[in-house]
Amino acid sequence: MRMNRLGRTGLFVSELCLGTMTFGGGTEGLWSQIGNLGQDEADGLLRRAVDAGINFVDTADVYGGGRSEEITGRAIRNLGLARDEIVVATKAFGPTGEGPNQRGASRYHLLDACKASLTRLGLDHIDLYQIHGFDAATPIEETLEALDTLVRHGHVRYIGVSNWAAWQIVKALGISERDRLARFQSLQAYYTIAGRELEREIAPMLASETLGLMVWSPLAGGFLSGKYDRDTDAREGRRAAFDFPPVNKARGFDIIDAMRPIAAAHDVSVAQVALAWLLHQPPVTSVIIGAKREAQLIDNTAAADLRLDAEELATLDRVSALAPEYPGWMLERQGDYRRQQLEQAQARR
Repeated sequence: MRMNRLGRTGLFVSELCLGTMTFGGGTEGLWSQIGNLGQDEADGLLRRAVDAGINFVDTADVYGGGRSEEITGRAIRNLGLARDEIVVATKAFGPTGEGPNQRGASRYHLLDACKASLTRLGLDHIDLYQIHGFDAATPIEETLEALDTLVRHGHVRYIGVSNWAAWQIVKALGISERDRLARFQSLQAYYTIAGRELEREIAPMLASETLGLMVWSPLAGGFLSGKYDRDTDAREGRRAAFDFPPVNKARGFDIIDAMRPIAAAHDVSVAQVALAWLLHQPPVTSVIIGAKREAQLIDNTAAADLRLDAEELATLDRVSALAPEYPGWMLERQGDYRRQQLEQAQARR
């Protein structure tokens, strides 16, 4: 298992991260459809993940109505893991109650939400605290000042963001630099071979500003698990009740058709090929994998050992490539001669 540096920090995290959305979902509602694992099952998954070399765990205060954080923290203690053996990430933003201020990224909510997460996790600090979504009602300055307070008080080591647009993140980074506040070090975002929109604006921004990328739903909500093909109803399984993230099915099946022979050649699952493709992509720091069963986790973690050759990567890139979109195609056309000039100058060094 490779370890990658998170953003501009000195923190190193495993290239695979254990996601805990399947922990403690309850018997009703959205979270029950995603997963309803109890303590013993969660302990087993965390043990298997750590044994595979994973040192990174991601949860959120809304998962299972807070139960995911409770189970995650207890699993760390049940396994006797030293605090410096595991990097714990959680998120805040979603509703944690019925009140109008029990949600969002305001100072009012974040200071309370962090305290509540620490209590549920049973920890004295959170390694990576992430804003789970963009709050149109709160100025970015207020959010960053609240996060900086948490860092300065020692409750949080690093901060990150999830599901923000490139311009929103860059604006936040500018504010952090101007006001000498803690800066975002990572983005948690949707990225998969079946959904590469992140490459248009966000991936170049990540490279320019040196932010880490944590990938959620790398198998497109199970669509790339290998269970589905053109003759199988993709609405079965989890996607029957929770058809998310949205996937262009026709294009997705073309991608699956291209992955199957590659999987067969390596004697691995289609899911492993989809995960391995992500691990070959330059923006990726860590890919979040969740599981309901130990066998599923074992299969997913094996993707860290799968190396795709240049021809296989080229095949997958062709079948999954994004359609040209402005201003990308114009930047490519206008900038070509300057890129060539730069490459020639660097080659002479």
